[in-house]
Amino acid sequence: MNKPKVYVTRMIPEPAIELLRQYCQVEVNPDDRVLERSELLEKVKGMDAILPLLTDAIDDAVLEAAGPQCRIFANYAVGYNNIDVEAATRRGIIITNTPGVLDNATADLAWTLLFAASRRVVESDRYLREGRFKGWGPMLLLGRDITGKTLGIIGTGRIGTNFARKAVGFGMRILYNDIKPDPNFEKETGGVFVDKDKLLAEADFVSLHVPLLPSTKHLISEKEFKQMKNTAVLINTSRGPVVDEKALIKALKEGDIWAAGLDVFENEPELEPGLAELDNVVIVPHIASATIETRTNMGLIAARNIVNVLSGKAPESCVNPEVLR
Repeated sequence: MNKPKVYVTRMIPEPAIELLRQYCQVEVNPDDRVLERSELLEKVKGMDAILPLLTDAIDDAVLEAAGPQCRIFANYAVGYNNIDVEAATRRGIIITNTPGVLDNATADLAWTLLFAASRRVVESDRYLREGRFKGWGPMLLLGRDITGKTLGIIGTGRIGTNFARKAVGFGMRILYNDIKPDPNFEKETGGVFVDKDKLLAEADFVSLHVPLLPSTKHLISEKEFKQMKNTAVLINTSRGPVVDEKALIKALKEGDIWAAGLDVFENEPELEPGLAELDNVVIVPHIASATIETRTNMGLIAARNIVNVLSGKAPESCVNPEVLR
Protein backbone atom coordinates (compact mmCIF):
# COMPACT_ATOMS: atom_id res chain seq x y z
CA MET A 1 0.00 0.00 0.00
CA ASN A 2 1.40 3.38 -0.99
CA LYS A 3 2.04 5.87 1.77
CA PRO A 4 0.14 9.18 1.58
CA LYS A 5 2.05 12.12 0.15
CA VAL A 6 2.92 15.22 2.16
CA TYR A 7 4.54 18.45 1.01
CA VAL A 8 6.39 20.72 3.45
CA THR A 9 6.81 24.23 2.06
CA ARG A 10 10.09 25.00 3.87
CA MET A 11 12.59 23.12 6.00
CA ILE A 12 11.49 22.78 9.62
CA PRO A 13 13.28 21.01 12.53
CA GLU A 14 14.23 17.46 11.59
CA PRO A 15 12.29 15.60 14.34
CA ALA A 16 9.02 16.72 12.70
CA ILE A 17 10.20 15.57 9.27
CA GLU A 18 11.31 12.23 10.74
CA LEU A 19 7.87 11.71 12.28
CA LEU A 20 6.16 12.38 8.96
CA ARG A 21 8.49 10.02 7.12
CA GLN A 22 7.44 7.14 9.36
CA TYR A 23 3.95 7.29 7.90
CA CYS A 24 4.14 9.30 4.67
CA GLN A 25 6.07 10.05 1.52
CA VAL A 26 7.52 13.45 2.33
CA GLU A 27 8.81 16.14 0.01
CA VAL A 28 10.38 19.26 1.51
CA ASN A 29 11.28 22.51 -0.18
CA PRO A 30 15.09 22.28 -0.15
CA ASP A 31 15.62 26.04 -0.34
CA ASP A 32 15.51 28.27 2.72
CA ARG A 33 13.06 30.71 1.16
CA VAL A 34 9.37 31.31 0.62
CA LEU A 35 8.10 29.57 -2.50
CA GLU A 36 7.01 31.71 -5.42
CA ARG A 37 3.27 31.47 -6.01
CA SER A 38 3.74 29.49 -9.22
CA GLU A 39 5.99 27.03 -7.38
CA LEU A 40 3.49 26.62 -4.55
CA LEU A 41 0.63 25.97 -6.96
CA GLU A 42 2.71 23.29 -8.69
CA LYS A 43 4.10 21.61 -5.58
CA VAL A 44 0.77 21.08 -3.80
CA LYS A 45 -0.71 19.15 -6.72
CA GLY A 46 -1.69 15.59 -5.84
CA MET A 47 -0.67 15.86 -2.20
CA ASP A 48 -2.71 14.29 0.58
CA ALA A 49 -1.48 16.84 3.11
CA ILE A 50 0.39 20.13 3.09
CA LEU A 51 2.46 21.61 5.90
CA PRO A 52 2.67 25.35 5.10
CA LEU A 53 4.21 28.22 7.00
CA LEU A 54 2.69 31.55 7.97
CA THR A 55 4.57 33.10 5.05
CA ASP A 56 2.65 30.96 2.52
CA ALA A 57 -0.54 32.53 1.16
CA ILE A 58 -3.04 29.66 1.06
CA ASP A 59 -6.03 30.95 -0.89
CA ASP A 60 -8.77 29.13 -2.77
CA ALA A 61 -6.57 28.72 -5.85
CA VAL A 62 -3.94 26.88 -3.82
CA LEU A 63 -6.59 24.71 -2.16
CA GLU A 64 -8.01 23.87 -5.58
CA ALA A 65 -4.56 23.11 -6.99
CA ALA A 66 -3.94 20.59 -4.22
CA GLY A 67 -6.80 18.48 -5.50
CA PRO A 68 -9.86 16.75 -4.02
CA GLN A 69 -7.77 14.05 -2.32
CA CYS A 70 -6.05 16.63 -0.06
CA ARG A 71 -7.31 16.26 3.50
CA ILE A 72 -5.38 18.79 5.57
CA PHE A 73 -3.26 21.95 5.58
CA ALA A 74 -1.38 21.84 8.89
CA ASN A 75 -0.14 25.40 9.45
CA TYR A 76 3.23 25.71 11.17
CA ALA A 77 2.03 28.62 13.31
CA VAL A 78 -0.50 29.61 15.92
CA GLY A 79 -1.98 32.26 13.65
CA TYR A 80 -3.69 31.30 10.40
CA ASN A 81 -4.48 34.62 8.73
CA ASN A 82 -2.42 33.32 5.78
CA ILE A 83 -5.13 30.74 5.02
CA ASP A 84 -8.59 31.23 3.54
CA VAL A 85 -10.27 29.08 6.16
CA GLU A 86 -13.75 29.66 4.74
CA ALA A 87 -12.67 28.35 1.33
CA ALA A 88 -10.99 25.34 2.96
CA THR A 89 -14.15 24.57 4.90
CA ARG A 90 -16.24 24.69 1.74
CA ARG A 91 -13.88 22.17 0.21
CA GLY A 92 -13.89 19.93 3.29
CA ILE A 93 -10.20 20.52 3.97
CA ILE A 94 -9.09 20.48 7.60
CA ILE A 95 -7.00 23.44 8.76
CA THR A 96 -4.88 23.05 11.89
CA ASN A 97 -2.45 25.25 13.81
CA THR A 98 -0.03 24.94 16.74
CA PRO A 99 -1.67 26.68 19.72
CA GLY A 100 -0.13 26.79 23.18
CA VAL A 101 3.32 25.62 22.19
CA LEU A 102 4.89 29.06 21.80
CA ASP A 103 3.26 30.92 24.68
CA ASN A 104 6.36 30.97 26.88
CA ALA A 105 8.77 31.80 24.08
CA THR A 106 6.64 34.68 22.77
CA ALA A 107 6.01 36.13 26.23
CA ASP A 108 9.74 35.84 26.98
CA LEU A 109 10.58 37.71 23.78
CA ALA A 110 8.08 40.45 24.64
CA TRP A 111 9.89 40.93 27.92
CA THR A 112 13.23 40.88 26.13
CA LEU A 113 12.04 43.73 23.91
CA LEU A 114 10.61 45.62 26.88
CA PHE A 115 13.90 45.49 28.75
CA ALA A 116 16.03 46.17 25.68
CA ALA A 117 14.00 49.20 24.65
CA SER A 118 13.60 50.59 28.17
CA ARG A 119 17.27 50.22 29.12
CA ARG A 120 18.62 51.13 25.67
CA VAL A 121 20.51 47.84 25.42
CA VAL A 122 20.97 47.76 21.65
CA GLU A 123 21.97 51.41 21.53
CA SER A 124 24.45 50.83 24.37
CA ASP A 125 25.93 47.77 22.68
CA ARG A 126 26.50 49.73 19.47
CA TYR A 127 27.96 52.66 21.43
CA LEU A 128 30.52 50.39 23.04
CA ARG A 129 31.42 48.46 19.89
CA GLU A 130 32.00 51.71 18.01
CA GLY A 131 34.69 52.67 20.55
CA ARG A 132 32.76 55.63 21.93
CA PHE A 133 32.78 54.49 25.57
CA LYS A 134 35.36 56.52 27.49
CA GLY A 135 34.26 55.62 31.02
CA TRP A 136 31.29 55.74 33.37
CA GLY A 137 29.23 58.92 33.39
CA PRO A 138 26.18 59.93 35.42
CA MET A 139 24.18 60.90 32.33
CA LEU A 140 25.35 58.14 30.00
CA LEU A 141 22.55 56.31 28.13
CA LEU A 142 19.89 56.76 30.78
CA GLY A 143 16.91 54.43 30.45
CA ARG A 144 13.63 53.82 32.23
CA ASP A 145 12.81 51.94 35.42
CA ILE A 146 10.65 48.83 35.04
CA THR A 147 10.04 47.43 38.53
CA GLY A 148 6.95 48.89 40.16
CA LYS A 149 5.73 50.68 37.04
CA THR A 150 2.33 50.40 35.34
CA LEU A 151 2.00 47.77 32.62
CA GLY A 152 -0.82 47.89 30.09
CA ILE A 153 -1.71 44.66 28.30
CA ILE A 154 -4.06 44.67 25.31
CA GLY A 155 -5.24 41.12 24.65
CA THR A 156 -5.36 38.55 27.46
CA GLY A 157 -5.32 35.28 25.59
CA ARG A 158 -2.72 32.61 26.32
CA ILE A 159 0.30 34.77 25.46
CA GLY A 160 -1.01 37.94 27.06
CA THR A 161 -1.77 36.05 30.25
CA ASN A 162 1.65 34.37 30.22
CA PHE A 163 3.26 37.79 29.74
CA ALA A 164 1.27 39.21 32.67
CA ARG A 165 2.28 36.39 35.02
CA LYS A 166 5.90 37.39 34.61
CA ALA A 167 5.07 41.01 35.47
CA VAL A 168 3.96 39.98 38.95
CA GLY A 169 7.57 39.29 39.86
CA PHE A 170 8.45 42.90 39.06
CA GLY A 171 5.77 44.30 41.35
CA MET A 172 4.00 46.03 38.50
CA ARG A 173 0.52 47.49 38.49
CA ILE A 174 -1.27 45.68 35.66
CA LEU A 175 -4.02 47.25 33.57
CA TYR A 176 -5.62 45.24 30.80
CA ASN A 177 -8.11 45.59 27.99
CA ASP A 178 -9.91 42.96 25.96
CA ILE A 179 -13.38 42.31 24.56
CA LYS A 180 -14.65 41.76 28.11
CA PRO A 181 -13.29 41.39 31.65
CA ASP A 182 -11.51 38.14 32.46
CA PRO A 183 -11.98 37.06 36.11
CA ASN A 184 -9.37 34.28 35.79
CA PHE A 185 -6.78 36.74 34.48
CA GLU A 186 -7.56 39.12 37.34
CA LYS A 187 -7.30 36.38 39.97
CA GLU A 188 -3.99 35.14 38.62
CA THR A 189 -2.26 38.46 37.95
CA GLY A 190 -4.09 41.10 39.96
CA GLY A 191 -4.83 42.90 36.69
CA VAL A 192 -7.53 45.57 36.51
CA PHE A 193 -9.85 45.81 33.51
CA VAL A 194 -10.01 49.31 31.99
CA ASP A 195 -11.03 50.77 28.67
CA LYS A 196 -8.34 51.28 26.05
CA ASP A 197 -8.21 55.05 26.55
CA LYS A 198 -7.47 54.77 30.28
CA LEU A 199 -4.89 52.04 29.67
CA LEU A 200 -3.02 54.12 27.11
CA ALA A 201 -3.11 57.23 29.31
CA GLU A 202 -1.79 55.53 32.45
CA ALA A 203 0.55 52.75 31.30
CA ASP A 204 4.31 53.13 31.34
CA PHE A 205 4.54 50.10 29.06
CA VAL A 206 1.94 48.89 26.55
CA SER A 207 2.23 45.34 25.22
CA LEU A 208 0.04 44.06 22.38
CA HIS A 209 -1.22 40.46 22.28
CA VAL A 210 -4.22 40.54 19.94
CA PRO A 211 -4.93 38.56 16.75
CA LEU A 212 -5.00 40.35 13.41
CA LEU A 213 -8.66 41.02 12.57
CA PRO A 214 -10.37 43.82 10.68
CA SER A 215 -11.15 45.31 14.09
CA THR A 216 -7.52 45.22 15.25
CA LYS A 217 -5.78 46.58 12.16
CA HIS A 218 -4.14 49.87 13.17
CA LEU A 219 -5.45 49.38 16.70
CA ILE A 220 -2.56 51.65 17.64
CA SER A 221 -2.28 54.69 15.36
CA GLU A 222 -1.72 58.44 15.62
CA LYS A 223 -4.64 59.05 17.98
CA GLU A 224 -3.47 56.32 20.36
CA PHE A 225 0.14 57.56 20.39
CA LYS A 226 -1.12 61.01 21.37
CA GLN A 227 -2.98 59.41 24.31
CA MET A 228 0.13 57.64 25.63
CA LYS A 229 2.68 59.10 28.02
CA ASN A 230 5.71 60.61 26.32
CA THR A 231 7.74 58.29 28.59
CA ALA A 232 5.84 55.17 27.49
CA VAL A 233 7.27 52.14 25.69
CA LEU A 234 5.22 50.15 23.15
CA ILE A 235 5.86 46.42 22.59
CA ASN A 236 4.38 44.46 19.69
CA THR A 237 4.82 40.70 19.34
CA SER A 238 1.34 40.08 17.91
CA ARG A 239 0.94 41.01 14.24
CA GLY A 240 2.55 43.90 12.40
CA PRO A 241 -0.57 45.60 11.00
CA VAL A 242 -1.97 46.01 14.52
CA VAL A 243 0.31 49.07 14.65
CA ASP A 244 0.23 51.86 12.08
CA GLU A 245 3.95 51.90 11.30
CA LYS A 246 3.94 55.36 9.72
CA ALA A 247 2.27 56.77 12.82
CA LEU A 248 4.74 54.90 15.03
CA ILE A 249 7.74 56.44 13.29
CA LYS A 250 6.20 59.89 13.67
CA ALA A 251 5.50 59.27 17.37
CA LEU A 252 9.06 58.08 18.01
CA LYS A 253 10.59 60.99 16.12
CA GLU A 254 8.42 63.64 17.75
CA GLY A 255 8.64 62.22 21.27
CA ASP A 256 4.99 61.26 21.67
CA ILE A 257 6.30 57.99 23.14
CA TRP A 258 9.75 57.20 24.48
CA ALA A 259 10.58 53.92 22.73
CA ALA A 260 9.25 50.76 21.08
CA GLY A 261 10.18 47.11 20.70
CA LEU A 262 8.94 45.24 17.62
CA ASP A 263 9.08 41.62 16.52
CA VAL A 264 6.55 42.06 13.71
CA PHE A 265 6.03 44.64 10.98
CA GLU A 266 3.16 46.03 8.98
CA ASN A 267 4.51 45.04 5.55
CA GLU A 268 6.80 42.23 6.63
CA PRO A 269 9.55 41.56 5.68
CA GLU A 270 9.80 45.20 4.51
CA LEU A 271 10.22 47.96 7.08
CA GLU A 272 8.57 51.32 6.79
CA PRO A 273 11.23 53.78 5.55
CA GLY A 274 12.91 55.53 8.45
CA LEU A 275 12.16 52.91 11.10
CA ALA A 276 15.58 51.24 11.04
CA GLU A 277 17.34 54.59 11.44
CA LEU A 278 15.74 55.35 14.82
CA ASP A 279 17.74 54.72 17.99
CA ASN A 280 14.64 54.50 20.20
CA VAL A 281 13.22 51.35 18.64
CA VAL A 282 14.45 47.78 19.03
CA ILE A 283 13.58 45.67 15.99
CA VAL A 284 14.03 41.90 15.61
CA PRO A 285 13.03 39.72 12.63
CA HIS A 286 9.90 37.88 13.83
CA ILE A 287 11.78 35.61 16.25
CA ALA A 288 9.24 35.34 19.08
CA SER A 289 8.98 31.56 18.73
CA ALA A 290 12.60 31.11 17.66
CA THR A 291 13.90 28.72 20.27
CA ILE A 292 15.07 25.25 19.39
CA GLU A 293 12.54 23.66 21.72
CA THR A 294 9.58 25.74 20.59
CA ARG A 295 10.18 25.47 16.85
CA THR A 296 10.69 21.72 17.19
CA ASN A 297 7.48 21.32 19.16
CA MET A 298 5.57 23.40 16.60
CA GLY A 299 6.76 21.01 13.89
CA LEU A 300 5.82 17.96 15.92
CA ILE A 301 2.30 19.26 16.52
CA ALA A 302 1.82 19.99 12.82
CA ALA A 303 3.23 16.56 11.91
CA ARG A 304 0.99 14.76 14.43
CA ASN A 305 -2.02 16.62 13.08
CA ILE A 306 -1.21 15.35 9.60
CA VAL A 307 -0.58 11.78 10.75
CA ASN A 308 -3.79 11.74 12.77
CA VAL A 309 -5.96 13.07 9.94
CA LEU A 310 -4.46 10.77 7.31
CA SER A 311 -5.02 7.78 9.60
CA GLY A 312 -8.67 8.69 10.20
CA LYS A 313 -8.25 10.27 13.63
CA ALA A 314 -9.07 13.76 14.84
CA PRO A 315 -6.21 16.29 14.87
CA GLU A 316 -4.90 17.73 18.12
CA SER A 317 -5.92 21.23 17.06
CA CYS A 318 -8.40 22.29 14.40
CA VAL A 319 -9.29 25.77 13.21
CA ASN A 320 -12.45 24.64 11.35
CA PRO A 321 -13.86 21.78 13.44
CA GLU A 322 -17.13 21.77 11.45
CA VAL A 323 -15.23 19.87 8.77
CA LEU A 324 -14.72 17.00 11.24
CA ARG A 325 -18.45 16.38 11.69
